[in-house]
Amino acid sequence: MAAVATAGATRPSRGLPDEIAIWEILVHLPPNALLRCRAVCRAWRRATTTRDFLLAHHARQPILLMRHGDQLSLDIISFDHRAAADQLRTVARFGGMSYSLVACCDGLFVLAVNRAHFGISMNMKHFAIYNPATRQYASLSTLSGFRLLGMYHHPATGEYRLLMHHCQWSEPGRQVGSYVFSLGPGQPLRHIGKCLDANELSNISVLFRGCLHWYRMKCRGKSCMIIVLDTIAESFRQMCPPNVSGCVDLFDMDGMLSMSNLNYSVNIIEVWVLQDYESEVWTFMYQIELPFTEIRAQCGYRQSADIWSAVVVPEEGELLVMVRFNEWLIQVDMDGKLVATFHCRGVVPIQFLLKQTLVPHTFFPTLEGYVVNHFPLI
Repeated sequence: MAAVATAGATRPSRGLPDEIAIWEILVHLPPNALLRCRAVCRAWRRATTTRDFLLAHHARQPILLMRHGDQLSLDIISFDHRAAADQLRTVARFGGMSYSLVACCDGLFVLAVNRAHFGISMNMKHFAIYNPATRQYASLSTLSGFRLLGMYHHPATGEYRLLMHHCQWSEPGRQVGSYVFSLGPGQPLRHIGKCLDANELSNISVLFRGCLHWYRMKCRGKSCMIIVLDTIAESFRQMCPPNVSGCVDLFDMDGMLSMSNLNYSVNIIEVWVLQDYESEVWTFMYQIELPFTEIRAQCGYRQSADIWSAVVVPEEGELLVMVRFNEWLIQVDMDGKLVATFHCRGVVPIQFLLKQTLVPHTFFPTLEGYVVNHFPLI
């Protein structure tokens, strides 16, 4: 544990040792509160700016389910179900252009930026990187013309990398296939080959056992499969999913690759886990029946007017289920009981998780258009 420097500092509480204050209290604070506490004394300021402390602080931040408005949105909203009040909070606002959140990794956002607001394909947008805790923002304009498939931290080099896909029609002359882009000065795009059915993958992936995983929906008569990128070997392969038919999401639950299957016809969510990763053996674990009779009664809608979707994410050994029902957000527990309702027009649940971080990243100042707490941030 990092030593705490106390020379020349006045203790804010004579009965509370700095060791306890820092490693038992400050390490659990949200980023904004921690930044304010640094003004209390020099010892706290020095101790809470070390890399060891910042990594420990990041690891203890709550996992917040991210939401944003319609696809072209100026707001990114988080949901913290453990908060006593203000469970829905805006963590990012942008001005001047339209933005959509397309990746989230270790507290960093990747944004698709639409300069013209309308009429531009998602494949043709340029990208930006943003840390909502430090309010650092930079452009990734060299990636214009690509489609983002995922983001991950490369443990061997410490780099954050983006997996991009290039379509021939978007930039004639460039080789079709998948590329890796490392965030940092002078890093070129590296072609790593052709991703299996990349056009059928979303940008929402799961990093598990050092590999990115996507669920590829059945398309043009092909079987449903899980596409896997080994981030060390930079090679693709396929895995077999369980026999399900519905809206599928992947996530990591208690160290096991897991899958939620949303069956719209019967309002049920099934949860499967990959008990044996090497043998690809899936086991059915839970069935959550959504309480639509109670939801309709509280939200005041008839069945014929239902427009809904749902996401499932792990949270402290349990599953957090969030349902978008017309103009409402609904929190449901694992037993299918309604926990809370929020009237939020235009806000939809998306399966991105945020652990805010104050860990400094040296790549930010090296990127184009780097700003801190400045336009386009509001």
